[in-house]
Amino acid sequence: MSNSYINLAKQAIETYVKTGKIIDVPKDLPEEFYSRQAGVFVTIKKGKELKGCIGTYLPTRKNIAEEIISNAISSCSQDYRFLPVDKEELSELNYEVSILSEPEQIKEIKELDAKKYGVLVKTQDGRSGLLLPDLEGVDTPHQQVSIACRKGGINPEKDEIILYRFRVEKYSD
Repeated sequence: MSNSYINLAKQAIETYVKTGKIIDVPKDLPEEFYSRQAGVFVTIKKGKELKGCIGTYLPTRKNIAEEIISNAISSCSQDYRFLPVDKEELSELNYEVSILSEPEQIKEIKELDAKKYGVLVKTQDGRSGLLLPDLEGVDTPHQQVSIACRKGGINPEKDEIILYRFRVEKYSD
């Protein structure tokens, strides 16, 4: 089944890059693709280099199949940090699909584990930053929270922050 996640993301990206079209949800996926809702991140790498990573921490679509397709296309075409994926690169890309558990609020940073949990940092005024777990070079909860704050434009010295943690089912090719 893990290949089903990757295959769906890859099919969505390759079709979009080659034709500009968004695929329909295939009819032959495992049942959970149609019945389950969850936040999903799709990460694209070219070799070891990040090429795109976009996702949702809560479900925004009817099911995870739609969530994967939507976030795969956003990851290859709308990640502001990178140029959109082009046809010539497709054969060199690797994919990772992360299915997120619902975030749970925590009281203290010591309830985090950078290898086990992702972190979501929020402020009262609606800013937020998120970091997936088990990232290379991110070894402590403090590093994790600091990077998530930076991504969200949050100053932990001045802003009152609310911390959430979540688990991830990670699938990669």
